[in-house]
Amino acid sequence: MDYGDKLFWLSVVIQRKYVQICAEFDLTPSQATLICAVRNEPRQMAELVAALGMTKNALSQLVDRTARLELVARASSAQDRRVVMLSATPTGKVLAEAVYAEITRRLPEIARNLDADDQRDLERVATAVVDASGLSSSTSKQPSTP
Repeated sequence: MDYGDKLFWLSVVIQRKYVQICAEFDLTPSQATLICAVRNEPRQMAELVAALGMTKNALSQLVDRTARLELVARASSAQDRRVVMLSATPTGKVLAEAVYAEITRRLPEIARNLDADDQRDLERVATAVVDASGLSSSTSKQPSTP
């Protein structure tokens, strides 16, 4: 297998674990990602479109479905009424914190068969990749996790 193949299969391993965790909370992976992205503070819908790599229409549909569960709410920005902000409801925030905690606790299990040095290397490389993507600063204000 070449490097691209390895990255493909790594994404499958990560996604399988993520889907499993989300299902335990009766959420789709997209819903879990959305509520985790807005759990600490409201975000502009346009910012979420870019950060989550979704079209405006797809994000709007996801927000509609998640809002029906009373996990997120839309509001106009106080500074510019044309800007739509998305925030977690109190119920959504509690659920998002629980989901996020479980994901950050259990997702590292994918590296459980690696020795300690390789686990540290994976953490270092994963951190560098995410930092270089710009996602960690645009969609999360929380500290990074081990």
